[in-house]
Amino acid sequence: MPFLDHLEELRWRVLWALLALAVATVVGFLLVHYAGVMEILIRPVRPYLAGEELVYFNPATPFFVTLKLGFMVGILLAFPVVVYQVWAFFSPALETEEKKVVIPSLYFGLVLFCAGVAMAYFWVLPLALRFLAGFQEAFLAPNIEVGEYLGFVIRLLLAFGLVFELPVVVMILSAMGLVTPQFLKDKRRHAIVGITVLASAITPGDIASTFLMIGPMIILYEGSIVLSRLIQKRREGDEPLRPSSEPPPGTVEMS
Repeated sequence: MPFLDHLEELRWRVLWALLALAVATVVGFLLVHYAGVMEILIRPVRPYLAGEELVYFNPATPFFVTLKLGFMVGILLAFPVVVYQVWAFFSPALETEEKKVVIPSLYFGLVLFCAGVAMAYFWVLPLALRFLAGFQEAFLAPNIEVGEYLGFVIRLLLAFGLVFELPVVVMILSAMGLVTPQFLKDKRRHAIVGITVLASAITPGDIASTFLMIGPMIILYEGSIVLSRLIQKRREGDEPLRPSSEPPPGTVEMS
């Protein structure tokens, strides 16, 4: 395909992705406003509130909180369409064996993302709230502002969802021959240091959620080594046998 045709196709792919994001944002706003998405996010903090509800200090805060949360929901709803547009643009450049790994990796990545978000919501978030609420209880009453709380929760959920994508990244890089299991094993110590720094950077700022993220990340890294080894064995098994430059023993060379 000529270069200008590539640009034209890219333009249409971007337009379709933006259109899907716009429609999904409207749907997300409606879901947040009418379907109780806000209640799902606020439920874990209710046992620690001094009153019955979260508070706000600006009359415009409820609208903008709903708008921002609707946009986040819209991104999640539009994500499959965006991934499809990216895949449709780049897939012609991939080899057949690479496609056999990338396509299952996309579905696997969706499952892992949902697993990370679920782990953060049902396990890490309650433990983090309990840990943070246990300080200075005799002198402080939790009067929590809605914008600050939702920012805390969304960063935590997205951080765990994105971190759980590590095996998918390793699978794709292994299929392309850019990463080997031996390389991952040799860099294990460096990876643990990097995991600690990354967990400290992307968690909302409390030590409880940081430590609760480090453990799963190390487990995911070890699982990525196993996946990389399986993909490497598959790639070696799919490679055709190359003819040897030396003749088999017992043969007679003709001059």
